[in-house]
Amino acid sequence: MKKIRTYFAIVALISLPFFCVADNPGPPPPPGGGGPGGGGTPVGAPIDGGIGILLALGLGYGGMKLFQSRKDKDINSEMDKIEE
Repeated sequence: MKKIRTYFAIVALISLPFFCVADNPGPPPPPGGGGPGGGGTPVGAPIDGGIGILLALGLGYGGMKLFQSRKDKDINSEMDKIEE
């Protein structure tokens, strides 16, 4: 099962760039500005909010794993004391 999973992971990593090809950009916008408040469409989505959320979730997950490992370590040390 592990060989199959590894095989599919390698195939996916090799074939992914072929499926994720970007389109050519469209023509440039016409010169001149529009009416008031019409500065054109935004170029992309802001990345600040998404990165902040991912960092917060990563810190929370890491803290949870650290807490669990310390808790397991304390339980194992208590069990060793009981067995002796």
